[in-house]
Amino acid sequence: MQIAAPRMKPTVSVVIPVYNSEATLRQCLEHLWAGSNLPLECVVVDDGSTDGSGELAEKLGARVLRTGGRRGPAHARNLGARAARGEVIFFLDADVCVHADTVGRVERAFAEDPELDALIGSYDTSPGAKDFLSQYKNLMHCFVHQQARREACTFWSGCGAIRREVFLQHAGFDESYERPAIEDIELGYRLRAAGHKMILDKDLQVKHLKRWTFWGLLKTDILDRGIPWTELILRDHYMPNDLNLEISQRVSVALAFSLVAVAIAAAFYWGAYFLVPLMALLVLILSRYWLEFAHGPRSGLVLAVFGGLVGAIVWLAVEHRVKHVVYPLILGCLLLLLRDRTEKRSQRWNRAVELVTSLYIVAVVVYMGARLPYHWIIFAFFVIGALLLVINQRFYRFLAARRGRLFALAAVPFHILYHLYNGFSLAAGILHYSWMRLTGKREKASQKSAVSQTPALKGR
Repeated sequence: MQIAAPRMKPTVSVVIPVYNSEATLRQCLEHLWAGSNLPLECVVVDDGSTDGSGELAEKLGARVLRTGGRRGPAHARNLGARAARGEVIFFLDADVCVHADTVGRVERAFAEDPELDALIGSYDTSPGAKDFLSQYKNLMHCFVHQQARREACTFWSGCGAIRREVFLQHAGFDESYERPAIEDIELGYRLRAAGHKMILDKDLQVKHLKRWTFWGLLKTDILDRGIPWTELILRDHYMPNDLNLEISQRVSVALAFSLVAVAIAAAFYWGAYFLVPLMALLVLILSRYWLEFAHGPRSGLVLAVFGGLVGAIVWLAVEHRVKHVVYPLILGCLLLLLRDRTEKRSQRWNRAVELVTSLYIVAVVVYMGARLPYHWIIFAFFVIGALLLVINQRFYRFLAARRGRLFALAAVPFHILYHLYNGFSLAAGILHYSWMRLTGKREKASQKSAVSQTPALKGR
């Protein structure tokens, strides 16, 4: 009997672009070197950093290349891939940490499947930044990838590997994206159109260290992802039913805009009688977000502002004869403060208080809803809201299982906002794409992009 020879694992080169990310780059490289499988090499491309990121990478044993100025991650990754010696290029962001077996999983995947051209992973469920907004955003990204199909519809450079030959054959990333944007998604679209095999390995995970701010989140999701992705969809006539483009997410966008429209109509007809309970509910639902700021050197100021907001709602309730809002709101705030101030007692105590508080908030929603006028507009508001919750219930259950019920409740308004600005991004992207085609700038941009990518072929 003839025994088949074991397949040789391909050599892997890690390529990391960096711009002023010294703190996270240190953790990124330390975790990479601590893994059970080491890559052939690690190429760090310094994209004009002024904080010593390049020097740090050299001290930690990486091979460092420099772009000579801020050229963007697409250019930096292309530069690193051309210089790399490995058969497989494993792209990582400078703000992620690999697990012990991450590089080994990449090696095995390409060794076991000779037809595999590209492989992507996902963030894990333990983001580095502990604030609510960062946890919410990073966990959302994790959830989207964990729920996606195994046959990937695009590429992801935060944790993505590709055969070097295939990468250079397609001229790498589009360098017309001069900021961190959708250059990886755009490459994935070209790979898919060419018939290359791309796989999403849900067990290939990395920890994301990024700390998100509210305005940074909006800017990234709208300007750097939403609008350019819409233009890419129009360019290639391809909108997969996968990732955050699933049909359920498209329906959620329509429902979110419908919810806002109905809320505006209800506010127009009933004024404070509708708006005051809505404000009170938002204060309670967003408690996990508000109370996060009640710690640290500015805790007194934050609590004063929070108290002032609650006081303003109470005053409006009394002034406009919506007194049924007052007692549930005050009791709810007391429960939230109790949970916050006794959080370190024990895990059992935390779970009990969180359960009571979350059930109380749900009961308040039902109670205040029952006190609103019986009208089709009010009925439509609650029906649309319920539909949004049902359609996205897997995501909310995912958050509740990992960060608690109050966290999941606080995520609901942010998630509705996410659907709203996705709808805005879609409209803005369509308008911008149409304008570019009308003025002939789209063709000029495509020609410029093709010229900028030509040098990538020289690395073959």
